[in-house]
Amino acid sequence: MASKQGIKEHLGDLDATLKEWTGYRDSVQDELKEIINRTPPSLRNILRYHMGWENEKGCARQGKPGKFIRSILHLLSCRAVGGDTAQVLPSAAAVEFVHNLSLIHDDIQDISHERRGRPTVWKLWGKSQAINIGDFMFALASLALLKLKDNGVPSEEIVHSFHLLAEACKELCEGQCLDIEFENRVDITVEDYLNMIRKKTAALIAASTSMGAYLGKGREQVQYFHQFGEALGMAYQIRDDILGIWGMKESTGKSIEEDLRQRKKTLPIVYALRESKDKAKLERLYLQRHINDRDVPIVVGILDQSGARDHAQNLVQQCCRRALEQLEASGIERNRQAPLKQITHFLAERNY
Repeated sequence: MASKQGIKEHLGDLDATLKEWTGYRDSVQDELKEIINRTPPSLRNILRYHMGWENEKGCARQGKPGKFIRSILHLLSCRAVGGDTAQVLPSAAAVEFVHNLSLIHDDIQDISHERRGRPTVWKLWGKSQAINIGDFMFALASLALLKLKDNGVPSEEIVHSFHLLAEACKELCEGQCLDIEFENRVDITVEDYLNMIRKKTAALIAASTSMGAYLGKGREQVQYFHQFGEALGMAYQIRDDILGIWGMKESTGKSIEEDLRQRKKTLPIVYALRESKDKAKLERLYLQRHINDRDVPIVVGILDQSGARDHAQNLVQQCCRRALEQLEASGIERNRQAPLKQITHFLAERNY
């Protein structure tokens, strides 16, 4: 696990960098609050709970917010091509709505009881209501994009932005379909896995960066920013897979045994099922309906023996190098690339 000092070598003044990202996050959060606070109370309270602003009784709370990675990347991409980040705050909010609706639905599908250290929406309000809230968030994402008109964005740019986001949603659903299908299979290849996360995770991040460049008037750079976001999104998901097994619950807000108990085919598992000397034993464990508490340390031991963690982190680094190559190829000035390079290094080594 990388230390704060190790990350700092890439970022320079880490505290100043994180402060800048926090400023972007807070701006997007304010935009989200403005939209959510105009919704009916019965829906608003659940939305505010999921976003971490209230407890289940509707009382304000001070908690750790989400990472807002997608919306921060959207704003940084817009700025990198010379665009106005204040103008595109509504589209940054739209990206966050789509991401959060996917989390709510994902928790139902995975039967996850906790997210960020708190009960999930479906656990408190039931599956039917959680599905409804997720669908409502998609409507809010669409309305958020329409708010761009109030900020002077031409109608044709709004339509194209909606097209980019809708395409990402389509890919996300296909990736989620594959992820669910993989739960009952042990013949998944690394290539199968990479194709799945390219759709499930990377597609929305690629839409965030390419849409940011597009709305920032960087038309010639859009494809490079799409490829940058896709590569970075894959690195982000693989790093998540590592943290899901070897991370600390205090940092991730999620039980490290959860993915293993649910037999999720994360990259370390996929790799070990093909490369470990104990792959037959691991396969037997993963053919069970559930992996119990007694078997979790056995699975982790097999993963450690196989070198799955190092293999996964090497892929993280490869994806990040590919992302940085796309930034270079975009032709934008080096000083404008710097914030996106910083966030790339940070995401490659994060521990939460």
